[in-house]
Amino acid sequence: MKDTLPMPVTAPLTPAQKTQLLNLVRRAARAEILPRFRQLDAGDIDTKADEMDLVTAADTGAEAMITRGLQMAFPHALVIGEEAVSQKPDLLDGIGAAELCFIIDPVDGTWNFACGMPLFSTIIAVCRFGQPVFGLIYDPIGDDAVMADNTSPALWHTRSGRDRPIQTRSPKPLSEMVGYMHIRLMAPADQAIMWRKIGVLAHAGALRCSAHEYRLLATGAVDFVLSSHLNSWDHAAGALITAQAGGKTAMLDGTAYDATMTTGFLLTASSAEVWDTVATHFADLLSDT
Repeated sequence: MKDTLPMPVTAPLTPAQKTQLLNLVRRAARAEILPRFRQLDAGDIDTKADEMDLVTAADTGAEAMITRGLQMAFPHALVIGEEAVSQKPDLLDGIGAAELCFIIDPVDGTWNFACGMPLFSTIIAVCRFGQPVFGLIYDPIGDDAVMADNTSPALWHTRSGRDRPIQTRSPKPLSEMVGYMHIRLMAPADQAIMWRKIGVLAHAGALRCSAHEYRLLATGAVDFVLSSHLNSWDHAAGALITAQAGGKTAMLDGTAYDATMTTGFLLTASSAEVWDTVATHFADLLSDT
């Protein structure tokens, strides 16, 4: 058998492989991200789609380091990074067919990072044929992570190395809910719907960092995340972690989410009950889909 053929994959990742992945991300943060935090020169920052969509030397350096490490540890896996996709978008076409795929966001919250705000993270999603099977959100500032696979409860891996279970919070009425919504990235007609609908909530906002939005959701601080900007590196890990912490994730029309999806509205909530309440409230978003 040729060594270029796909190798069978057992359980998503072994405990040793999870530790290896966490250590790789931690090393990349220490080598490529943290030394550049609040130390960026003008030449270290560039724009992509617009002035709010930034890429820095930390993004490219960390992604390159993580990609090399994954390719060495998992030579038969498909490895996709956000910055690589910006140069070669058709890399995304391989996610659905890949038996093992790693999706990297080296610095989620790049705008925050570039502005000196300590609200950014590194995200790794592991997918099998498009289905998220492991998610890791690592906070370089706190040197800790939340993580989960599709067969086990979600965990908070503390700075001291201890693993503690995490849990989404109990259902609340709509008027007491806190949600993160990426309204600026929605189509104008959908933005108009959102502005009409969010007033009933206790709080609606966005952190410009999906990693911390999902982390707060999975650890019981907020009630839901709603987005129509479906980059897999932003959502696949966090959606899985939240589900394994007691929440529910699905497209707003009820379709099951997977990492190949690029259109529609993804709703991840603290419970099935909250998901139903929020989906009903924002159902007008589906009127033109």
